[in-house]
Amino acid sequence: MTETLIRPHQERPRPARPRGGWFGALLLRLHFYAGLLVGPFILVAATSGALYALTPQLEQVVYAHELHAPGTATRLSLADQIRSAEAYVGDGAVLSAVRPAPGPGDTTRVMFAEDGLGASESRAVFVDPGTGEIRGDLTAYGTSGALPLRTWVDNLHRNLHLGEPGRLYSELAASWLAIIVLAGGALWVMRIRKARAKRELLRPAVRRRGYRRLFSWHASVGIWVLLGALMLSATGITWSTYAGANVSALRAAVGGATPVLQTDLSGAQEAPDEHAAHHGGAAPTPTGEANPATFDAVLAIARRINVNTGEVEIKPPAAPGQAWTVTEIKRSFPTEVDAVAIDGASMQVVSRVDFADFPLLAKLARWGIDLHMGVLFGWANQLALLFIAIGIGTLVVLGYAMWWKRRPTRGGRMVGTAPARGAMRAAPWWGVLAVIAAAAVIGWWLPLVGYPLIAFVVVDVLLGLRARRRPR
Repeated sequence: MTETLIRPHQERPRPARPRGGWFGALLLRLHFYAGLLVGPFILVAATSGALYALTPQLEQVVYAHELHAPGTATRLSLADQIRSAEAYVGDGAVLSAVRPAPGPGDTTRVMFAEDGLGASESRAVFVDPGTGEIRGDLTAYGTSGALPLRTWVDNLHRNLHLGEPGRLYSELAASWLAIIVLAGGALWVMRIRKARAKRELLRPAVRRRGYRRLFSWHASVGIWVLLGALMLSATGITWSTYAGANVSALRAAVGGATPVLQTDLSGAQEAPDEHAAHHGGAAPTPTGEANPATFDAVLAIARRINVNTGEVEIKPPAAPGQAWTVTEIKRSFPTEVDAVAIDGASMQVVSRVDFADFPLLAKLARWGIDLHMGVLFGWANQLALLFIAIGIGTLVVLGYAMWWKRRPTRGGRMVGTAPARGAMRAAPWWGVLAVIAAAAVIGWWLPLVGYPLIAFVVVDVLLGLRARRRPR
């Protein structure tokens, strides 16, 4: 991957300049080793991501009875719907939020907090808004309201069902994906400038055979999914444990943080969680009983202020001295995430947040997250994610197939050899310094690039020293 940066004390002739220049040789070695070692993590993330892109439609089929109800000419108040849900669940569950039916034929979600639920989970009771009939009782997750099927796929994609330690896999995949793709893109540019059959780098050469055919597929698929892969890498990093913290700190430093809604009636503010739809995080739960009738009242006030979409969530105070909140949860474009906080005692608006007033970085973060989740542009977004994920997975498989195809026919080797060393020893002093500086900055910003990179360099140095000591 990288080269040993320590010149051996033994006097050896300076290696010949690598074909294509030292930088191209370095990129080739980086692309090869990073893809070889991180490829399995990227393949798992791509496969589970492709599954996740399909889950919104699957939810509509699997949970059709819970999500939908026969249309009626009349509609019960939220208070009556909440009372039906409370009578159904009985004691032991605390009313935590209500999501009114967004349109005709949809059900209302009355959400409860109770013992035994995980972080960001709630017990969702689905109520027919026309009759008060209970249509279902499921566990919902996050702001997206993911139901069990989508939550299972989400956890597979995010942490392999291993909890917080498992999130390191997805951060490793997201962090290295951009590096592998950028290195591959640069190699593609270098090659197409000199290639005679340029179309084989733009579309698969189906008439070729063997390694050339695999390479043509790898190069052409890679260039078509390059931008999508970079988008998934950049947005995926914002969810990560270590690099995500760096992103949040940078946004806060440059004034790009998401505006907060003031819910503490004493003046304190609660920071929003943009990723609540897609990662775990303990959500505050009410400490006392909420009057069902108040839900209708605060929703009516919010609609006069800035709530103008059917997809909303109403939350009672999380603790004494807190305000009620009404938040738009429409994530498709145009984005509707306006919110208002209301004092339940005086019914006065104490705070409001409007998406139109978000800083540009906050808007880009919101759009990037929703684009990554496949909700920004509806089914078109999901279809694009599906093809990008399949493309990324295909690149990984083709990469390993090329490695296998290049194995020597004699000598007993099971796989192909790595690109030759020598790029850094052939580089000028300024090139060596530039590579070291870039590696240091990237490694600091993306820790799960930095630590593996150090390990790879150490292994590469040791393998190189061993190779030099072998008798010729």
